[in-house]
Amino acid sequence: MIRIDQSLTPLSLRRQTDRLFELSAQKIHSLQKTWDPSRGTPVFTVAGRYTSRGWTEWTQGFQFGSALLQFDATEDARALAIGREGTILHMASHVSHVGVHDHGFNNVSTYGHLLRLMHEGRTAADDGERLFYELALKVSGAVQAARWTDLPDGLGYIYSFNGPHSLFADTIRSLRSLALSHQLGHALMGERDRKISLLDRLLRHAETTARFNVYFGAGRDRYDLRGRVAHESIFNLNDGSYRCPSTQQGYSPFSTWTRGLAWILCGYAEQLEFLQTLPEAAFKEHGSKKKVLARFLEVARATADFFIQNTPADGIPYWDTGAPGLVQLGDYLERPADPFNDHEPVDSSAAAIAAQGLLRLGRHLERREKKAGARYFAAGLTVARTLFSEPYLSTSPKHQGLILHSVYHRPNGWDHVPAGRKVPCGESSLWGDYHARELALLIRRLARREPYYAFYLNPERNA
Repeated sequence: MIRIDQSLTPLSLRRQTDRLFELSAQKIHSLQKTWDPSRGTPVFTVAGRYTSRGWTEWTQGFQFGSALLQFDATEDARALAIGREGTILHMASHVSHVGVHDHGFNNVSTYGHLLRLMHEGRTAADDGERLFYELALKVSGAVQAARWTDLPDGLGYIYSFNGPHSLFADTIRSLRSLALSHQLGHALMGERDRKISLLDRLLRHAETTARFNVYFGAGRDRYDLRGRVAHESIFNLNDGSYRCPSTQQGYSPFSTWTRGLAWILCGYAEQLEFLQTLPEAAFKEHGSKKKVLARFLEVARATADFFIQNTPADGIPYWDTGAPGLVQLGDYLERPADPFNDHEPVDSSAAAIAAQGLLRLGRHLERREKKAGARYFAAGLTVARTLFSEPYLSTSPKHQGLILHSVYHRPNGWDHVPAGRKVPCGESSLWGDYHARELALLIRRLARREPYYAFYLNPERNA
């Protein structure tokens, strides 16, 4: 269980966030210098060098988005150029990609940042450039929402790259693309010019995910622990009935892949912030604003509690709560995680994603339940403190990764195992590095009392 240090504040992590962005600049420019676009998108490191790994091209937005986060934090003009030019040259295909559930990862992390920075006055105002970013985000949200499976009782979901029968936990963070497109006044147009609300699909997807991918300790099955997350839910498309939990990257459908848990925690927490800014009338078809926010809060709290309870003392989780080698580690939850053990890898990327969710959840609650909000917020800072320190922070200029000890696909054996080791360790992932930068930017802005960092526009309304 995480040992939460409630004395921490964003300001107390100022030196660590400064150091992270100093190292981050080296990593970004190193990758930019050596990356060959013809080899595909960078995914994870092998012996300290970023390599590609074909599955889907879901990480390219993190490459250029990382550069934009670097500019946001440090005013690095070269980083802004990398992010802007990379977006223009390489991201158009992602806007119209009908085959994936990753639009929030790729397009909000690039076009979304560029539009946000312009809205904040951080980059020069240019109407043509702004309209370009807005059009990309409008189309991206609609294309993502069109990848849709209807279910009985008003439910439905954006289906994963596995096909219309498959609902992934990951996709909750791609709802950002629908949210931004809706905020920009866009809708998905269907047959006979039927106008389909992107907010409606966002809310229906979120409810379906909550109902089938998240557990609440209500006796749904023998492994129903409050806050546990199934990576994938499978449906029978003949009648829309739910069939079973599944997983692509976890150990088992009845254990919890911790990065899937982190996606849920972060996704629901940030959507709480977005939905809070909308008027009551926007929720007319879904009961009420109060009802919807309560549901999102229920999911965020359940998964936050599960993460805190099932993560080692320092806040870095092992890759799956049911990984078979954990039994060899004894009371592993009562001490800091060991990325160099011989039995199961940790996943620092799950920590980076979850920490942001904990901070956002804590901040959302601070006016309503001050004590609970402070606890979640402190838990997020506790995870960040560990993540932004060695052995997780990569300090060697020879290593292109920023955050070490991330894993991609343990069941498939894709991750690099160094010589002399038995499990993957010492490597980085593009999503882990990106989310660490995003986490550091959030903390940095809070410490400096700067405008609150959020994916949607005009976050001051939620300040």
